[in-house]
Amino acid sequence: MKKKFQKYLPKIIGMQLNSQHLIQPQKAASRAFYLFCSPRRGRVKPEQEDFLNNAKAEVFNFQNKKIQTYRWPGSKKKILLVHGWESNTQRWEEFIKKLQKEDYDIFAFDAPAHGYSEGKIINVPLYASALQEMVNQITPSIIVGHSIGAMTTVFHQHQYNNNVEKLVLLGPPSELSSIMDDYQKILKLKPRVMKSLEDYFHQQLGYRFKEFSIAKFAKAIQQPGLIIHDEYDKIAPISASKAINNEWKNSKLIITEGAGHSLNNDSIHKNILNFINN
Repeated sequence: MKKKFQKYLPKIIGMQLNSQHLIQPQKAASRAFYLFCSPRRGRVKPEQEDFLNNAKAEVFNFQNKKIQTYRWPGSKKKILLVHGWESNTQRWEEFIKKLQKEDYDIFAFDAPAHGYSEGKIINVPLYASALQEMVNQITPSIIVGHSIGAMTTVFHQHQYNNNVEKLVLLGPPSELSSIMDDYQKILKLKPRVMKSLEDYFHQQLGYRFKEFSIAKFAKAIQQPGLIIHDEYDKIAPISASKAINNEWKNSKLIITEGAGHSLNNDSIHKNILNFINN
């Protein structure tokens, strides 16, 4: 019964939003926005606690919310890891172990509304602002981002133009317009609701759907970049990384087969290490 309910829940929510929009269009748009920005998972699970608790570092305040940071000290360059949607810093565990063997100075943080960090919503501009707080504190040489963390890594550089040496993107989506098309299909939202939602996005974040393009944002990035994406990624299409790579003059794209969206295996870790070591 629970699985059946979860299957139909998006349609039920979509019907509610479509109906509410007829009477309260602004409230329906606001609700659709906050639903889109609200992760359902990503908090720390019991089996993740030991790894994270052993590396807990300072907590900083961000928009009246506490953000948990982590550190694995080393003598080499500072690397900052930026996790993806409905995840947390633990997703980097195996990669962190490899970075430790290389003696890198490793930093990470749980995004707002993820892991041990406070908050209820997350979106790329919000995440980028939190990332900038981390950059201000530690001045990393290298940033590695996964999924929405990869989107945030590019948008962050576009917004703040920090003096980072290298960037690594793992499985990044690119076009907000495509993401919103999927959102509309899942909830079966009416075009009128999507129009109001786009207006609300523009009001809150300063962008219309087609304007928010990671590929376009990457065009101005000067630093060397490595992009890794799986051919059969079911979460973010390979076309996203191809578009980013085409616009980013100083980037290299590696396409894997069978690594999925997580892109979390020894071969991929080796490619990243080769890139940041040279």
